[in-house]
Amino acid sequence: MTSTILVYTLAGSTVLAIVYKLQARLRLSRAKHPSLQGHAKLARRIARLVPFYEYSERRFFQCDNAPDEVAARRRADFERLARYFREYAPQSLEMSSKLQSSLSDALFTNAYRVPFQFRRHTQRHLPIGAVVVASAGRQLKDLDGNWAYDLSGSYGVNVFGYDFYKDCLARGMARAQPLGPVLGSYHPVVADNAKRLQRISGLDEVSFHMSGTEAVMQAVRLARYHTGRSHMVRFAGAYHGWWDGVQAGIGNPRPARDIYTLKDMDPTSLKVLRTRKDIACVLVSPLQALHPNKAAPGDAALISSERDAHFDRAAYTRWLQALREVCRERDIPLIFDEIFSGFRLACGGAQEYFGVDADLVAYGKSLGGGLPVGVLCGQRWLMKRFHDNRPADICFARGTFNAHPYVMTCMNEFLQRLDEPEVKNHYARVHAVWDERTHALNEVLRRSELPLRVVNIVSVLTVLYLVPSRYNWLFQYYLRAHGLALSWTGTGRLIMSHDYSEADFEAVKERFVAAAQAMQAAGWWWQSPVLTNRVIKRQVLGEMLSACLGRRRICVKRLCPTEPQQQKPR
Repeated sequence: MTSTILVYTLAGSTVLAIVYKLQARLRLSRAKHPSLQGHAKLARRIARLVPFYEYSERRFFQCDNAPDEVAARRRADFERLARYFREYAPQSLEMSSKLQSSLSDALFTNAYRVPFQFRRHTQRHLPIGAVVVASAGRQLKDLDGNWAYDLSGSYGVNVFGYDFYKDCLARGMARAQPLGPVLGSYHPVVADNAKRLQRISGLDEVSFHMSGTEAVMQAVRLARYHTGRSHMVRFAGAYHGWWDGVQAGIGNPRPARDIYTLKDMDPTSLKVLRTRKDIACVLVSPLQALHPNKAAPGDAALISSERDAHFDRAAYTRWLQALREVCRERDIPLIFDEIFSGFRLACGGAQEYFGVDADLVAYGKSLGGGLPVGVLCGQRWLMKRFHDNRPADICFARGTFNAHPYVMTCMNEFLQRLDEPEVKNHYARVHAVWDERTHALNEVLRRSELPLRVVNIVSVLTVLYLVPSRYNWLFQYYLRAHGLALSWTGTGRLIMSHDYSEADFEAVKERFVAAAQAMQAAGWWWQSPVLTNRVIKRQVLGEMLSACLGRRRICVKRLCPTEPQQQKPR
């Protein structure tokens, strides 16, 4: 009898344990975003299956089944653009071509400016110069002496304008020159930097690193060290640097087994945080408020017009507050990755902008005053790298160039400038200024009946496309041809410095509208009643399947039998 009871007890306990695990697994599954952004393993598998294929020259201009007359207009304007770029900047193009043959970064960025089906034909005929030799005000100059308004923002470094950082660099380097590149020992300015960063972040301690990626690496490592837990939580679409410990899915060849990628701004994610015991930290990129659960928009992925972005400050504030409350309840360190957003949203970054405190905050980019930098600020118990009672149990993180004298003095110049009345007054108006400018640009686009709108979070803008099209990626080339310099991601993220005057922005607005009008006149936004974003995605999926099966000819007609028949070539 006793043995029977024991067997039943063990069986019951096993069943309860299995049920508990299944419930936990179900909660986790529900908290994952339904897109590939939320399923890292599946995304990596699918990425390996996607074959390369490209369009013939004829199909390049008619992959949406546009009439021959429209295709002819497109071809003529494409050829005009090609001639313009080659005649306008021959020296810049020659130097950029040489770089691509030897510099792997240049080869990668040039390959991922446009959807891969259009890549080779576009590279062959619309080469982009990647070399600049001077900056002045809001503009950049290439090797041929051409000036263009900068909408690249130097990947987010340029918050206050290039002249601002030139001054920081000149003053900072002069201060560090007597010491030179002495490493290991600290330049005295480090103490003032730490004090200022403590005040800005509201946190106890500071550590210096050489990049934003390194600062995030240290934040996650310290959280795991002090909590003794294994997994980190990130949110779908967020980018936290190229380290494989935070980059799940495509781009990371190592399977990420200790990362949970959950839905941003969703109560099911909060439920996971409340119930799991293996979560070491939660990592948040405040810039995701512009496009929750979506990757940073880039033109290489712009196969239709489904790019979406919107910014609701109140809603995202409520989400961060709820996240803060749950993390506090469960003793989970909350980390703000402010590598990009720090000093752009507010002087105190996202903590000040949204009114939510984090346990660890990573800064970078602009903070270096023009030089490479990463900084981690945190609560004292989280920043400590050893245990007093366990001397062999340490959390190691050192780098030869951490707290480099030149970086520290240039950083100090940057931090001192933040206390100037002019900068403080600037922050008081920055949100209203950029909201007004974005609204003004959208009004001109609306009145001009152009199928574009822009959405912003302060001075970071994303271009949205209102009509279904296979050719939205081409708009970046029209913008460049009208004197606007973009990053390699194109129209997904236009980053403008805060020193743009009204006159500067008016010039950018005029060029932006003129570029859109030129693209519209060339027929790239030709519309068909049967061409929807859903149909476009079905077309591309069909093309991929055909390429996988080794079919030489891609036939969209079978997928869209309601589309009008193409005219036969004359």
